[in-house]
Amino acid sequence: MTNGLSETQFNWRPAPAQWSIEECLAHLTMVGQWEIQAIENAIERGQAQGRTGRAPFEYPAIERLIVRESGTPVRHEFTAPRRFQPLHGQPVTGILPTFLHVQSQFVRQLERADGLDLKRVKVATPISRLLKMSLGMMFARAGAHGQRHMAQARRVWDRLPR
Repeated sequence: MTNGLSETQFNWRPAPAQWSIEECLAHLTMVGQWEIQAIENAIERGQAQGRTGRAPFEYPAIERLIVRESGTPVRHEFTAPRRFQPLHGQPVTGILPTFLHVQSQFVRQLERADGLDLKRVKVATPISRLLKMSLGMMFARAGAHGQRHMAQARRVWDRLPR
């Protein structure tokens, strides 16, 4: 999605209150870094406690709702918490490598979670430190959130001045 984009296009906003492609990727990077740390901690705890299990796992309705609301199609607009609001105007070389690294870390954590009980191992969420989700649904939420903002970035791409 960033191949061939100029810095101006990468940072172009369709409207003043809408995010650029850069901001979509920067936001996913910021949230993803937080999630990876929380997931790593949960996996370590789960392994130390011997919380193993096998699929299929049945997840609570509230967790399924959170995943559904995090993804596409967008049913409700949410304002990103201040700590996850990206700076505008960052270069592609400052955002893309870190974004790709974070995505690779999700794959690494999925591999590390193999054999754990993905329902019983709980993970703090970026939504609220008081809200914990099962590890399996946290991975699903992260994926849904990524789809949401990649679709948003795609809409910006489609409207880019050429």
